[in-house]
Amino acid sequence: MPDFNILISSAGRRVALLRIFQKTLVEMGLHGKVLASDMSLLSSAVHSADGCFLVPPCTSPEFIPTMLNICRENSIRLIVPTIDTELPMYASHRDRFLTVGTTVAISSPEVVSIGGDKEKTFNWLIRNGFPTVRQAPVGEVIREPKLWAFPLLLKPRFGSASIGVTNVRDLNNLRVISPTAGLLVQTIAKGNEYTVDILADRQGNCLCAVPRKRLEVRGGEVSKGVTVRNEILLGLAQRICETLPSAYGALNVQIFLDDATGDLNVIEINPRFGGGFPLTWEAGGKYPQWMIEELMGLPSAAASSSWKDGLVMLRYDEAVFVNAGEAGI
Repeated sequence: MPDFNILISSAGRRVALLRIFQKTLVEMGLHGKVLASDMSLLSSAVHSADGCFLVPPCTSPEFIPTMLNICRENSIRLIVPTIDTELPMYASHRDRFLTVGTTVAISSPEVVSIGGDKEKTFNWLIRNGFPTVRQAPVGEVIREPKLWAFPLLLKPRFGSASIGVTNVRDLNNLRVISPTAGLLVQTIAKGNEYTVDILADRQGNCLCAVPRKRLEVRGGEVSKGVTVRNEILLGLAQRICETLPSAYGALNVQIFLDDATGDLNVIEINPRFGGGFPLTWEAGGKYPQWMIEELMGLPSAAASSSWKDGLVMLRYDEAVFVNAGEAGI
């Protein structure tokens, strides 16, 4: 059987995800390497991989040709994108990668567009009857402030990892914001925040969903969390996955649930592995294995309810040590 080589793209700090794919190949008895690419050698995941590539930024016209050459020359079977800015590029060029024998673990361009634009996310959720917070451009709220109850959240229309999210106390606070700055206003969802990790097969069916309650967040990424088997969250996540136009691979949906009222509010759809996915994997959500089984035409071991409820993740910092020359310094 030929090697099953995997490439983690824009690997950055995603050492845990990279090691999960390495362990998956070993557990499945497959030969292959888990490689990493990044625009900088100052990447901990790059130095934890079985091999690495220094590539142009994902916004460069040379990015896709470079990645295609890497895939062709290294017999890459699967690319795993990790950052929001590269998702549109990969989604638009999925067919080009297939011509060199590489599957990109990415949903359709439509799904990526919905997830990467908070205005499109909001409109898609409303159009399809999913619960979400109220949202409007800054100027609209300033014109009709009586229709809104402060405090409110101010968010960039295009953004991730909670960068640029601001709490707005009152109307005067909001008026100093330029309405042309690409910012949106949202009501503040009540309750606990959950990230639901989803795996979709190539027909867009939800193979598994695992809700993780966020106990603590640092730098926009969960640092403490716990798996929670909640049928309401599971049902909502499955409906979202199977309503999206051609979802594929790993996605995550962020949902607030108010235990007192039962109110649900979906706030984000991210068509990629979430930063807290290692908790889902440790609980039994073996998404990398199930993706590989599908690509290889093997019988699927995917099980929607085989994961462990109540597993807690408590993250801590680790370090990777390399020589200065290896880090490009």
